[in-house]
This record gives sequence, C-alpha cells and structure tokens, in this order.
Amino acid sequence: MADRARTILASVRDLLDYAKHRDEVLSGSLKLGAIPSIAPYLLPEVLPELQSRFPKLNLQLRESLTENLVHELLAGELDLILIALPIEDPEIDTLHLFDDRFILATKATQENRNCKHATPMMLADERLLLLEEGHCLRDQALSFCRLVTPETRNSFGASSLATIVQMVANGYGVTLLPEMAIGSETDHRGDIQLLRFEGVEPKREIGLAWRKTSPRKADFLKFAELLRDVVPRAEAV
Repeated sequence: MADRARTILASVRDLLDYAKHRDEVLSGSLKLGAIPSIAPYLLPEVLPELQSRFPKLNLQLRESLTENLVHELLAGELDLILIALPIEDPEIDTLHLFDDRFILATKATQENRNCKHATPMMLADERLLLLEEGHCLRDQALSFCRLVTPETRNSFGASSLATIVQMVANGYGVTLLPEMAIGSETDHRGDIQLLRFEGVEPKREIGLAWRKTSPRKADFLKFAELLRDVVPRAEAV
C-alpha cells in the first residue's frame, strides 16, 4: 500500500508539473539530484550555460549518494538525477550521456616520472585509496581492480576526492580518479603523477534518470543536450 501511495503521489506531482511547464521547455522549477563525484566537476561549467539558455528555469539542486537520490526520485521529491549508470529499476528511465575514463593517480617521484602508461599490476603493488562505503565510485573502481587484495585496499575511505588526492600526493597510496575531476583536483600540482591505462581504459557511464511517469521528458532531453555541449569544454579545462 505504501509503494502504491508513493506512486500515486508522484504521479500527481508529475501532472501538476506538466500543467505548469507545458508551454515552454526548461522553465519553472526543476529539482535536480547529482552524486558528489559528478556535481563539483561538471556543474561549474553547466550552471552558467543553463542560466544563459534558460533564464526562466528555477533549478533546485540536491547532492547526495546514488541510493538516496534514487529513493527521492521515486518518491517524487526530485525530478531528475545525474548519476553513474546503470540504474536498475522498472519505474525509472535512463539516458546515457558520455563515458568518464579513470586515470591512475600516484605520487610523482624520480622513479615514475618517465612512465607513460598505467597497468593493472600497479594497483596490485600499491595501497589503493578509495571513497568510503556507499559511493558508487568506490564500487566502480573495485570492479576494475580485481588484483587488489584486502590488505592493499584502504579500509577507511574518505568522503571526498580532494582528501584522497592529498593522501596520494604525500605517498600514502594510489587512486583511480575520474577524468572529469582531473582539472579541479590536480591542476598545477607537481606532486601528482597521472597515468592513463594501456589498451581498453576503465571508465564509468554518466547519465540521467527520471520517473517513467514524468511528462517532462522533453525538458530532460533538452537538459541532456546542454550537458553534452558543455562536457568537451569541461574536459579541456
């Protein structure tokens, strides 16, 4: 009964949204959720462009972990979420935006300054620093790091990539950084060595998700178009 009531209430909100915003794309209120490993790196480029193209849009932003965002989306508390795919839920539609590659970050030393590429063995030989439990970025990194043993995996974790980068710079281990975070977290740092992986590079899929019952799909597709326009500029920073 609770699940059914939640669905009905979300549908009522969707109907009201449609009545308010049917005349103009991306106008009025839009409640957007984004995960912490995306929001600080993509939104600084996205928000000014969004304001410029769609000045009538009132964006309300919520940053949280994937599990929380999905729950709030289904409850009708959010309209749209920006997350790492896949999301498996029969009530949710998703749209792939782009791939975000992982880069190996290690302390810059005389020994590794001539290294051109990272290899999976580098992860097996070093302590791997990861975000704390609950972050999907942690799970995505571990799915690639099959050679990492519990002994070489950092058991504590951090709540931000900035903290992990500081630990890497001081020689406490290595990490996998999403490419979109490179400019913000490592620019002008001579103490971090960044190495791409040879062959098929590990990556995560970035996308949007919304309720299948939402009548605002045109808004979401227009928002996706804007994100795809902005991403090449963000990666070049």
